[in-house]
Amino acid sequence: MTKATEPELSDQTRWMLAVRDLRDRRAFGMLFDFYGPRLKAFVMRAGATGALAEDIVQDVMLAVWHRAGQFDPERSHVSGWIYRIARNRQIDLARKARRAVPEDIEYEPEQDEPAQRLAMDQEATQLRDALARLKPEQKQMIEKAFLGELSHSEIQDDTGLPLGTIKSRIRLGLERLRHELKGLR
Repeated sequence: MTKATEPELSDQTRWMLAVRDLRDRRAFGMLFDFYGPRLKAFVMRAGATGALAEDIVQDVMLAVWHRAGQFDPERSHVSGWIYRIARNRQIDLARKARRAVPEDIEYEPEQDEPAQRLAMDQEATQLRDALARLKPEQKQMIEKAFLGELSHSEIQDDTGLPLGTIKSRIRLGLERLRHELKGLR
């Protein structure tokens, strides 16, 4: 394509490219000033309160900064890319809100408590050993998902890996753990 036929880039695209290529804080500030109020209105139209909307905007813009290297103006307009991040964040929050909260369990001491404690320690050791035998990438995903209590999208934001890769590693790791620990209980 020649210079004459290249499309003119919008200000927002130029700002995003400056953030992506130069880690330009001033350009990021301009992006934030431009998209912040629009994102807040977008999120509030979807039912979020003002305070929650502001939190979501902060999370989205932080993700924009951290994932700027993934922006490709050939694949998406900057607005579509940012609004997709916002939509995914809203979905993550909605899923978290629907998670069941465990009930409080009343503790009733039993007669053979030392034996139970020993059994639990042995099970914990077996689980730790089984986790250590997993492939490092499977172990990392399982630890983030179950010990770190991160959603798949949060893991994606943290690692930059595709969502399908994250899900596959978790599934394969859990299958291996299930196989290794099938003798427990």
